[in-house]
Amino acid sequence: MGLFNFIKDAGHKMFGSSKAEAAPAAPAAAAPTDIAALVKKQIEDAGLKAEGLNVSVDGDKVVLGGMAPSQEIAEKIILTAGNNNGVAQVDSQLGVNTPGTPSTMYTVVKGDTLWAIAEKHYGKGKGNLYKEIVKANTPPVKDPDHILPGWVLRIPPVGQA
Repeated sequence: MGLFNFIKDAGHKMFGSSKAEAAPAAPAAAAPTDIAALVKKQIEDAGLKAEGLNVSVDGDKVVLGGMAPSQEIAEKIILTAGNNNGVAQVDSQLGVNTPGTPSTMYTVVKGDTLWAIAEKHYGKGKGNLYKEIVKANTPPVKDPDHILPGWVLRIPPVGQA
């Protein structure tokens, strides 16, 4: 599928967090195999399945392999892997059983709202389509009022969330 860029210092903290404060970034001593195992577990915990899913780490790049059942699932796997603190790129070598129209990938900036993002991508007056973006990005978006700068979101074609 290709190479996807992420903001390295944004996203989920892989090495735990408390409700009060997020954990620090991955310790320097963490082995790439440990990080790969954590990313794979996140993908599985999100209910995303790919036949023969393989996750490896090369520096700040996550490499994905396997066969996803659909374009949507493949994109969600890519975002689950990439929206982690310390990940700058995802090299997706995922195949797709049922190809579809690729989504637009959008990086959230400070001040963005899902309504404004929907209007930017779907057209003026169509901010109510933010629900399509929420559906397309669960996880990490669980609360439409809470998106973070640096997250990369899927913006699917209308009706394909």
